[in-house]
Amino acid sequence: MATLTTTRITSDWPCQVKTPGTYDWERSAAKWLRELVPARYASYPALIRHPVLLARHAQIQVQQEIRVARTALQTARADLPALGMPESVIEHTIKLYAAEVMQLQHIARSVRAVSQALVERR
Repeated sequence: MATLTTTRITSDWPCQVKTPGTYDWERSAAKWLRELVPARYASYPALIRHPVLLARHAQIQVQQEIRVARTALQTARADLPALGMPESVIEHTIKLYAAEVMQLQHIARSVRAVSQALVERR
């Protein structure tokens, strides 16, 4: 029997996760979420048994990564010259951090979409 879901799939939905309500979608969601958290957390029994809990932890993890990348971006121009980095490396590093912040923001939206679908399933 197919499970009905009200989750709207958007461009934020990760391609690695099957559509909610399809066969084995929760397993694909859990697998994807485990890739976003440190390995030691991904192996905790409570997080393995409860994908909603895993999604919550992934949301927190990604938010922390965004904070770290933003801090690195905001302080690069002031801190890197003192480390002896040439201007070309500093500029490249700033672009790298800016791109990482954007990528992490997309991942955060994807985690929220998957988390919402997991909660709605309950």
